[in-house]
Amino acid sequence: MKFHRTVLAPFFAAALLASAGAAAAQEAPAAPEPPPLTWSFSGPFGKFDRAQLQRGFKVYREVCGNCHSLGMVAFRNLAEPGGPEFTVAQAEAVAAEYKIKDGPNDQGEMFERPGRLADYFPSNFQNEQAARAANGGALPPDMSVIAKARTYERGFPRFILDMVTQYQEQGVDYIAALLQGYEQKPAGMQMAPGMMYNKYFPGHGIAMPPPISDGQVTYDDGTPGTVDNYRRDVSAFLMWAAEPHLEDRKRIGLQVMIFLAVFAGLLYFTKKRVWAAVKEGRA
Repeated sequence: MKFHRTVLAPFFAAALLASAGAAAAQEAPAAPEPPPLTWSFSGPFGKFDRAQLQRGFKVYREVCGNCHSLGMVAFRNLAEPGGPEFTVAQAEAVAAEYKIKDGPNDQGEMFERPGRLADYFPSNFQNEQAARAANGGALPPDMSVIAKARTYERGFPRFILDMVTQYQEQGVDYIAALLQGYEQKPAGMQMAPGMMYNKYFPGHGIAMPPPISDGQVTYDDGTPGTVDNYRRDVSAFLMWAAEPHLEDRKRIGLQVMIFLAVFAGLLYFTKKRVWAAVKEGRA
């Protein structure tokens, strides 16, 4: 895999300028609700699509990773069950392509070495100041938990129904919608200089230009390189990064519900048996 060299502006940075941005935000219409998409991991029995996660990792690495870190994800996670499930050799090869600062050595100096499975994805910037300087003053957020951090209100009574259907894809729906939400700004709308209009971004003014375009990333499995595929795949990958144990959680949850149902039945019949003699005595 090759790095995409184009340096992109922050993915989800709130990049409205303090003065002009505040006025623009007041005048801007409210962001529409992202349309819900169909995900393999939705619902109580959902699971990640391994091929989709691998494609999403490729999009993240070649596009998003130029600005956004993934600091809570280790290279070894790529080969663990429940995730992209690369082979250990593939995960080691990915890790080796990154430079990790280590040390000090025997001379008391820091040095760089190839990444190992135990290492976490490093940032492309040495510090926050360097990241801001490269991105017009805005700090690109870490994307480890972005699919959980970005959400929206569902309102009554849908949030009650969500507890039954286990709808938890607000964040991933938002990410996918934002990646395809760039439009021409409405006539008469004031925006801060350098801002792009995105109808799903709060306030609509975002510093990042459209990060993906058709044909930008070539999939190894022959999947068409379209914006729609890119946004779905990278969103699914970020969902896994935010909740890598989602499948285990659902499996254990189902086991617990079955246990509780059986346990409740046993308690009911035990109660009936214990109190049967008392009822017969009263009769």
